[in-house]
Formats: sequence, structure tokens, C-alpha cells
Amino acid sequence: QVQLHESGGGLVQAGGSLRLSCAASGRTFSRYSMGWFRQAPGKEREFVAGISWSGGDTYFADSVKDRFTISRDNAKNTVYLQMSSLEPEDTAVYYCAADSDLWSWAAKYSASVSYDYWGQGTQVTVSS
Repeated sequence: QVQLHESGGGLVQAGGSLRLSCAASGRTFSRYSMGWFRQAPGKEREFVAGISWSGGDTYFADSVKDRFTISRDNAKNTVYLQMSSLEPEDTAVYYCAADSDLWSWAAKYSASVSYDYWGQGTQVTVSS
């Protein structure tokens, strides 16, 4: 089992940057592919970015491509989401998630239902 804890959220002006961190418990972090999702008020949870267990493959939603990057440090059991050029539309609660299905993850990385574990979320608010 994996427990996830997000941090790094906050209030930022449009055009600014934030880095979110997701710390995982346990010694098997490297066996999980990881994803970041977000949910804005009144909207469904949506995929933001994903990274394979090795960090070799990354995926992004079109809305954040070229503005966000995802990375992981398996030695620190942590995955990061670096967010730049933030827009008010990026305002949401951001969640990290872990998927234990290493072999099929690349085919379904954007589907929230494929992830086994979720953090509690961290609020990101972008003011205009």
C-alpha cells in the first residue's frame, strides 16, 4: 500500500510559478507510475500529467503542455509537478495518484479510474 501526501500549493498571480510535491510512503515507490490530476469547483477531475515508474515517459494534458513539467526522484519517494505561466484556469485542487499497473499504464495514463492510490490534494489558486 502507498500513502501519498501533496504539498506546495498556494496562491499565485497569473504568469507565476509553483512546484507541487507528492511524497509517498513505503519502499516500493519505484514500482508505481504516477499521475497528477486536478479538480476545479463544479468540474470533473481531469488528468494533468503522468510519469512512468522510471521517469522515462511523461504525458501531459494539452491544456498544460509546454507550461508544466513532471519529474520524480525514486530515491526520495517523491514526484513533482513544476507549473509555470500559470493561468486563472489552472485554479483547482491538485491530486497525485499512483498506478501499480506498470505494463498497461501507458495506454490508460489519463484515466483516473486506473489509479490505485490518491493523495488528499493541495489547493492551487491563480489570481488574475
